[in-house]
Amino acid sequence: MMNRIVDFSIHHRVFVVTASLLLVGGGIFAALTLPIDAVPDVTENQVVINTSAPALGPEEIERQVTVPLETVLVGLPHVREMRSLSQFGLSHITVVFDDAIDIYFARQIVHERIADVRDQLPPGADPPELAPIATGLGEIYYVFVEGDGYSLMERRAILDWQVKPRLRTVPGVIEVNSYGGHVKQYQVLVDPEKLQSRGLTLADVREALQRNNRNAGGAQIPKENEQQIVQGIGMVASLEDIRSIVLRAERGAPVLVRDVARVEFGPAIRQGTMTKDGKGEAVAAIAVMLMGENSRTVTARVKERVKEIQREMPPGIRLVGFMDRTALVNDTLHTAGINLLEGGALVILVLFLFLLQLRAGLIVSSVIPLSMLATIIGMNAFGVSANLMSLGAIDFGLIVDAAVIIVENCVRRLAEARRRLGRPLTPDERLATIRYGTVEVRRASQFGEMIIIAAYIPVLALVGVEGRMFRPMALTVIFALIGALLLSLTLVPALCALFLREGAARENPFVERLQRAYLPLLRWAIRFRLATLATAVMLFVACASLFPRLGSEFIPKLDE
Repeated sequence: MMNRIVDFSIHHRVFVVTASLLLVGGGIFAALTLPIDAVPDVTENQVVINTSAPALGPEEIERQVTVPLETVLVGLPHVREMRSLSQFGLSHITVVFDDAIDIYFARQIVHERIADVRDQLPPGADPPELAPIATGLGEIYYVFVEGDGYSLMERRAILDWQVKPRLRTVPGVIEVNSYGGHVKQYQVLVDPEKLQSRGLTLADVREALQRNNRNAGGAQIPKENEQQIVQGIGMVASLEDIRSIVLRAERGAPVLVRDVARVEFGPAIRQGTMTKDGKGEAVAAIAVMLMGENSRTVTARVKERVKEIQREMPPGIRLVGFMDRTALVNDTLHTAGINLLEGGALVILVLFLFLLQLRAGLIVSSVIPLSMLATIIGMNAFGVSANLMSLGAIDFGLIVDAAVIIVENCVRRLAEARRRLGRPLTPDERLATIRYGTVEVRRASQFGEMIIIAAYIPVLALVGVEGRMFRPMALTVIFALIGALLLSLTLVPALCALFLREGAARENPFVERLQRAYLPLLRWAIRFRLATLATAVMLFVACASLFPRLGSEFIPKLDE
């Protein structure tokens, strides 16, 4: 079958070259939509349930909130593990599912289970909520709200009511978290002495505030050909409305909220602050990316939306970006790209140095970019992101190995055929020689790449954090080798048939020097076989003894 593919490629070489142009187009399109990040995302396939109960301590949270929720979640299908954290006022439960389970299906079955326990939670506990569909690498962009003459409360109000809702509409953003500043509240500060003198309690004040902060619907009043709606408007709209709420009647005179309390704007109780550059407190929003989105694309959308929001801000308010994820991604990709470019240039230089033919070197070199495009198509199809781990695993030496063997053998066979016949080859003779030269070494080149592919297949069986870290690397290498293998059977013979010409055989002076240096070593190794084997074993033992002393880290350090 492989011989037939080679025959087809040589006889229909123009068609094969045209098909390779389609590969270029498909690869460019895939590159534009390929997910890009700095490092692989190793976050587990998990659903997080948060339940707030501000009045309960850690022990009460565990006994009254966490345990009932864990009880109803036990037995969910495809769950690998479940862990929880109970702290003051908060229950945090993480349910980890198998990697193959769709996250939306996992959230659905969790939501159905926790609905059964909402009525069993203690009074004052909020309904359980599912955390956003995000990962540990979800924070992509910080936006600081700055402005001279604006208080922390005013800046936080601008953030919560103008900036945050607009950022949530950006495609690919799942959540926008607010940090810093003071959350604005309508506060009723009761004077205990005045309250006691009026014979009232805090419960009376609370009930009065609740009763007088709502609208009431009525019937309709028919009037000629129309109906007029009757509605009682009682929603609080200002501080004065709260001050005027009636608590009770005393000797025919109303007792108002202003008689027993001060009503004013004030900050909500907070658990922490945010500072910037050591210059005091700051107010910021953090855009969180939806799991599986392209971080660079989503960050670009967020930055564009921030520019739009800036035009609508009050005078003096500035939206300042910080911790731009795009900068890290671009710097990391620049590093990987430079390394790939330098590696490719070095491979091409070595090819020209050994082949001593411009056409042969260009044919082999064409496999590098085309294999990369085929790799990008495979990565896009299987959802593998382009990052430091996946792109850094590509070895151009492995990619061009089969092409080098085929082209070098074709060049040698063409030169031998011309020397044997003593004349230039006819077109049919040249094509037959190229076919023979390709088929002659096809098995060696094919088996070499297939063995390397087989060596990476066990990596695909890894699960958990190890699988999420190393599977993209293995898939990228496999895609590159499959692309190189197919190109060596199709495009390389076609290009050889189009551009290679027979010439006088020339000995490479550089290779001759290497051979003169290598032959004595080869003769010595064959003559003293046991000594050679013993030296190899000793070298292996020495290297193996160094392995436990090597340092280790989770991911490579990023200078970026």
